[in-house]
Amino acid sequence: MAISLSVVLLLGIVLVVLIRGGSIKGGPAVVAVLFGFFLASTGMADDIQRFLNSVAETINEIQF
Repeated sequence: MAISLSVVLLLGIVLVVLIRGGSIKGGPAVVAVLFGFFLASTGMADDIQRFLNSVAETINEIQF
């Protein structure tokens, strides 16, 4: 849960920076948010979550 919240917060910040910087307009940003929202309610949500968890675990295992 903590990883999910952190990713959502990070992606939200990136989205705000892109909108304010002019790299992405408000309309496409809304479409991207809605796409993510509706994608989360599909059958692919579990596969995407497992993939993101494995990426997070791999990053945690890297020794600096």
